[in-house]
Amino acid sequence: MTTGTGTGSDPNGWSRARGLFLKTLVLVGGAFLLKRLTKSTTRWDHTRIVAESLSGEKFSRDQASRDPDNYFNLRMLTCPAAEMVDGSKILYFEQAFWRTPQKPFRQRFYMVKPCSKEMKCDVELSSYAIRDAEDYKNFCDRPKDQRPLPEEVIGDITEHLTTIHLKGCERGKRCLYEGSTPPGGFPNSWNGATYCTSDLSILKNGKIHSWDRGYDDDGNQVWGVKGGPYEFETAPSSSINNVYSLDISPPVSMERRIEGSFVLQE
Repeated sequence: MTTGTGTGSDPNGWSRARGLFLKTLVLVGGAFLLKRLTKSTTRWDHTRIVAESLSGEKFSRDQASRDPDNYFNLRMLTCPAAEMVDGSKILYFEQAFWRTPQKPFRQRFYMVKPCSKEMKCDVELSSYAIRDAEDYKNFCDRPKDQRPLPEEVIGDITEHLTTIHLKGCERGKRCLYEGSTPPGGFPNSWNGATYCTSDLSILKNGKIHSWDRGYDDDGNQVWGVKGGPYEFETAPSSSINNVYSLDISPPVSMERRIEGSFVLQE
C-alpha cells in the first residue's frame, strides 16, 4: 500500500498560499488607492481648477429675480484665450446685460497662475485692460479661426487693474476657493473713486460670487452694489429661453452709467 508521501498534493498548503497571495493583493491595492486618495493637489492643479470654474456662460438671473431693485440679470462670459511661456493661463472675460449680449459693458483679460511659494494662497487671479477692447467683443462666441491669435492676445494685455489671491476653502464650506484683493485694494478713479476692492468665491457647479466696489478718499463707497456679491451660475440648457425672457434690465440711462465699471448701486 502506498503512503502518498513525496508526490501527493497538500490541500492545506495550497489554501495557505492562496490566502497569502490574496492578502498581498489586497494590501498592495489598498496602498495604491490610499496613495491616490492622499495625493496632494499641486499648485498647477489649483490653477487649472480655477480657470475651468471661471470659464463658460453664467447669469445672475436668479438673484435678479429675487432682488430686482439692487441686482440686474447680467451675462458673464469667460473662455481661454492664450497661455504664457511659464504656463500661466490667459482668459478673456466680458459682461453684458442679458438682452444685449453683443454689447458688453466690461471686458478684461484674466491671468491665472499659482501663488508664489512664500505666499499664503493657492492661485493668483489678476485682471488686465485690453489694448483695443472693441476687437475682442464677443470673443468667446466667435469661431476659433475668427478670434485674435494667442500671440496677439498676449500683445494686447495692457494696464494691470487688480489681483485677487485665492485659497482653497476649508472642509465643510460651500465654496471651493475664495479670496480678495490685498488690504487697501488697487487705484481706481471711476465715478470719484480713489481705490477699489474685489472679493471672489468659486462655488461648486460652476457658481461664481463676485463683488467689486469703489471707494473715495474718505472710505465712502461710490460704486458697486452694497448688499453683497453678484451671484452667477450656469443656466441649464432647458432654461436658456427663460434667461432671455426675464425682463429685468435697467433703463438705458443706467446702461450708460454702468459702462467701464461694475454695476452701480442706485
